[in-house]
Amino acid sequence: MLSVLSYGRLVARAVLGGLSQTDGRDYSLVTASYGFGKDFRKGVLKKGMCYGDDACFIARSRAADVLGVADGVGGWRDYGVDPSQFSATLMRTCERLVKEGRFTPSHPVGILTSGYYELLQNKVPLLGDSTACIVVLDRHRHRLHTCNLGDSGFLVVRAGEVVHRSDEQQHYFNTPFQLSIAPPGVEGVVLSDSPDAADSASFDVQLGDIILTATDGLFDNMPDYMILQELKKLKTTNYDSVLQTAESIAKQAHDLAYDPDYMSPFAQFACDNGLNVRGGKPDDITVLLSIVAEYTD
Repeated sequence: MLSVLSYGRLVARAVLGGLSQTDGRDYSLVTASYGFGKDFRKGVLKKGMCYGDDACFIARSRAADVLGVADGVGGWRDYGVDPSQFSATLMRTCERLVKEGRFTPSHPVGILTSGYYELLQNKVPLLGDSTACIVVLDRHRHRLHTCNLGDSGFLVVRAGEVVHRSDEQQHYFNTPFQLSIAPPGVEGVVLSDSPDAADSASFDVQLGDIILTATDGLFDNMPDYMILQELKKLKTTNYDSVLQTAESIAKQAHDLAYDPDYMSPFAQFACDNGLNVRGGKPDDITVLLSIVAEYTD
């Protein structure tokens, strides 16, 4: 079952390739989601918007559209903990905060911080850790505000070129920054970063800009040039076209992840760190594909 997500009555009046901004118009995002859990051979969306141990959300408030992705760290499964519970609960909490209007569009790290501290205060302990990326479009000001902790992230594409991207945060090879909740007594042993450590950025967007937000399962298996080739297939700004392109990107990343002869970005990074690695990296894959369009309510 694939995920079909859209916001009602969003009218995409932009032409791909970027148009000049008109100050009097509000913008919005036309967004579609597709993904894979690494244990599945087709797109499967679990309850709570999770692909495997990945989780995501798409939400809107009166002033902004907000997207989020998170990647639960699979190592917890060795200790009898379901890694998807942490990432899914974090994203659900962030989504609720957005829908309740308890955030400032220009400060997405505040959403992440509030969501994380709600998890810390749960009466029932929730163990695990996760990377996270949150993207906020301020409709009236035409600005995108982002925060990224770890190795999930986003690209902004305009006229076929990457004009903005998130910075990956790693402690060392294959060990990204992450939010965590550890069992009592081992807090100092488990890696745990503060939400404030997230890399934040803000910049203007234009009608027709493409925003791709994804977990590392995409970026570890597809370099930018392959992603841009797939985005060229996005001929219109209607929802069905966005969904089709999101599916195409996720499927290609998934196929490459299981190719033992492919020199993936992950394998290249491993070689750069002195490891003899080749092939794709089987992993959960979550893709949120968005186009900036004129908003009509």
